[in-house]
Amino acid sequence: MNLDLRIPMGLMFMLVGAILSVYGWATRGSVLYLRADNLDVNLYWGLALLIFGAGTFLLGRRGERKARLEPQKAPTPGEHRRGH
Repeated sequence: MNLDLRIPMGLMFMLVGAILSVYGWATRGSVLYLRADNLDVNLYWGLALLIFGAGTFLLGRRGERKARLEPQKAPTPGEHRRGH
């Protein structure tokens, strides 16, 4: 099983970013942001998490596709396999 961890982590960041963005958008103009100089921190960080998650997800998909297209080479005699 060759699961690239970037794929589920990207999905997780996108989900959290979407939830935070929706919450920030729904509470725009609220007294909640008075202490932050009316800066909608939830919306901005939600968008940042969405962008980061999308990038991570897309890089994971690209790596998975690249690994699927490359032929698997057999180890030569005397070569020790390292890692996974």
